[in-house]
Amino acid sequence: MTPAKKFWAIAAAALVALPLSACVNEQAAETGGQTEGGDGVTIGIKFDQPGLGLREGENYTGFDVEVARYVAGELGYSEDQITFVESPSAQRETLLSSGQVDMIFATYSITDTRKEQVSFAGPYIIAGQDLLVRADDTEITGPETLSGKTLCSVTGSTPAEKVKEEYPDVELQEYANYSQCVQALSSGGVDAVTTDNTILAGFAAQEQYAGQLKVVGKTFSEERYGVGIPKGDVQLCEDINAALTSMVDSGEWQAALDETLGASGFQVDTSVNPPEFDTCS
Repeated sequence: MTPAKKFWAIAAAALVALPLSACVNEQAAETGGQTEGGDGVTIGIKFDQPGLGLREGENYTGFDVEVARYVAGELGYSEDQITFVESPSAQRETLLSSGQVDMIFATYSITDTRKEQVSFAGPYIIAGQDLLVRADDTEITGPETLSGKTLCSVTGSTPAEKVKEEYPDVELQEYANYSQCVQALSSGGVDAVTTDNTILAGFAAQEQYAGQLKVVGKTFSEERYGVGIPKGDVQLCEDINAALTSMVDSGEWQAALDETLGASGFQVDTSVNPPEFDTCS
């Protein structure tokens, strides 16, 4: 090959490589710097639940987040290998079944219906459904006093489904996330918000709602938060349960609880926490 022909052959090869390189870079940007088949782990959390899963800029805080970080570490992932993805209640099964996330720590109550689509490790904490009302409200003292009231919860959530089934006289307003419900409560758009007491306590303690809202303090369900994983992955379930056992035994579980939910004054029910794990299947 003459020098001229060799030059043009190299140039042509470089031009062909450019689009491929651009595609790889674009994929890396979309996945937080990790291309498909990389060594990282993608974890679904909530982005709008103070004390549990909250995103502020590039910072992620809350009990679910701390449990997720500990488990990921026990599974062999470093902090910079973790990519957090927002997991709204109505999208959690889809995120897992489509492979968009590897596991979910997002106030994900274990239910028989959900187990038809995904599997669970844990549970890692047990909460209970409660009500959040305005601080000066003396009429709403429990679910039996909600008749004729407007109650807000999140589409696809266990609390919303429970209200529909057990309290049909309540006018239920469903939003995409709890932060929207709490804003509506603060502005007078709804009379109460219902979800787990862990979530409600975090919102009531936020600075912008200080002194404005209160948790009724009368739970009417048991919510067992599990780690959502792809259906049938028994090995991953057992590995996560081993990591959770280590977290409890080391005292890190209690420390994470004190630093997150404990900061809002929330007291965990020690008669059921830390909880016993379900059998992996």
